[in-house]
Amino acid sequence: MPKRILTGVVTSNANEQTITVSVERRFTHPVLKKTIRKSKKYRAHDENNAFNVGDKVQIRECAPRSKTKRWEVITA
Repeated sequence: MPKRILTGVVTSNANEQTITVSVERRFTHPVLKKTIRKSKKYRAHDENNAFNVGDKVQIRECAPRSKTKRWEVITA
């Protein structure tokens, strides 16, 4: 099964080898026909602590690395 790839912005890098990535999605409301923005945060594995707050990154699904980490950074 192919792994999902998401693009988002780093919101936190306080933990060792972990970053928090905020991924925003846009969709049209079914009744109001208005564009709505929703965001969700994912915790991703950053092996070399290479990314800082504000960086745009791509993350992909992986096997669980810890209790909360199921994603890994693939590129900036």
